[in-house]
Amino acid sequence: MQQYKNLIDGQWVDSSSGETFENRNPANYDEVLGTFPSATAGDVERAIEAAHAAKRAWADMPPPSRGAILDKASRIIEDRMDEFAEALTREEGKTLAEAKGEVTRARDIFRYYGGEGWRVGGQTLPSNTGGELLYTRREPLGVIALVTPWNFPIAIPAWKMAPALIYGNTVVFKPASLSPHIGLLLVEALVQAGIPKGVVNYVTGAGRAVGDTLVSSKKVDGVSFTGSYYVGMKIYEQAMKNLTRVQLEMGGKNPVVVLDDADIDTAVKLSVMGGFGVTGQACTASSRVIVEEAVADKFAAALTEAARNLKVGYGLESGVQMGPAVDQSQMETDLEYIEIGQKEGAKLLAGGGRAGDGGYFVQPTVFDNVDVNMRIAQEEIFGPVISILRAKNLDDAIEKANAIEFGLSAGVVTNDLKRAFEFANRIDAGVVKVNEPTTGLALQAPFGGFKHSSANTFKEQGQAAIEFYTRTKTIYMGHG
Repeated sequence: MQQYKNLIDGQWVDSSSGETFENRNPANYDEVLGTFPSATAGDVERAIEAAHAAKRAWADMPPPSRGAILDKASRIIEDRMDEFAEALTREEGKTLAEAKGEVTRARDIFRYYGGEGWRVGGQTLPSNTGGELLYTRREPLGVIALVTPWNFPIAIPAWKMAPALIYGNTVVFKPASLSPHIGLLLVEALVQAGIPKGVVNYVTGAGRAVGDTLVSSKKVDGVSFTGSYYVGMKIYEQAMKNLTRVQLEMGGKNPVVVLDDADIDTAVKLSVMGGFGVTGQACTASSRVIVEEAVADKFAAALTEAARNLKVGYGLESGVQMGPAVDQSQMETDLEYIEIGQKEGAKLLAGGGRAGDGGYFVQPTVFDNVDVNMRIAQEEIFGPVISILRAKNLDDAIEKANAIEFGLSAGVVTNDLKRAFEFANRIDAGVVKVNEPTTGLALQAPFGGFKHSSANTFKEQGQAAIEFYTRTKTIYMGHG
């Protein structure tokens, strides 16, 4: 059994307590993939100190030189693509095709932000005083704590880490305990690319020891978190005591609206991709499909058939289209919500139970006649469960789509351009998709939600990331 270590100040080390935790394959829960250190608060404090000590030299390095390291890391990821993808499938459960897509995204993110090293800068402004140069400059925030989830365990760390580094910050990275290995491989790529010691630190372990220490430290200048609303709000409250800058992405309950002019095959395809892709374990997953009454019966029948025909199994096996839930707890949550939906009076059309054995497999599940106030229509399940809600018209569909505390992603399927624009303008979501799945994002575009899906402050990805990872200094330079 492989025994992995933490990276603190350029050294691979065990937990100071000697304690470890197991990493298991969710498609074969008897397989232990390795053990990881259960970092103590003291370990985390040493990682913070290392990042703090390294931040001046890293910030002083010319941005193109920092970018060259990120670009080299992207090429290392590409060279190790198959290794990374298989590791991701084995520890998180995605199909191999989904895993390769995610690793490719991580590669491209590092490549993109490597190029940002040649573009980052401030502004020269017109002065209202003679003999004066008025300009701004972007400076790094400092030490950034990255707390990331298990569902996209290389893509999300990449889209946080790459901008943090290119803009001159140092990092302490805590991956989710259910998927630490692929995060470690990402850090290995940076080490291999020549990242200076202390600039990136990697610590694994329980949220109480690792996460709380990171968030409460006065030497941490920013916290970027992706996860549940409950944990995100705790982080926000804790970090604000030190006026630490916080970026939050906290999930969604995303609707797809199918209008009566839509091509039904396209609507079903997009719903399956968004609702059952990555086992529904995506913050942008299509968990609600709101269908105009005129086509609701036809759509429900087609989606039911598609769900029943999906092949569920181990993601490394040929032909598998959907993998397992990430662990027993998530599987039990999925099954509990399926039971809740039936008790609430929703009509179960497909699925509803476990699939196969030896892993945490759940059948792709479809409910019809779901009321907007039912728990399965309001609460994030994070599993392969799609609820069909019926709407009288576009106004009713938008009202139902917006009747939720989340506002991350939303989609509409239609061939009517006027109604597509009306939907895009009126829907309360940070990401809007027209005739595309609610999942899937362009790395060069801003990403973030409204309402309880975020802290309504800083967007992620693209050039918008600079707003979180830097601070602006305004300089008045008199000619003398």
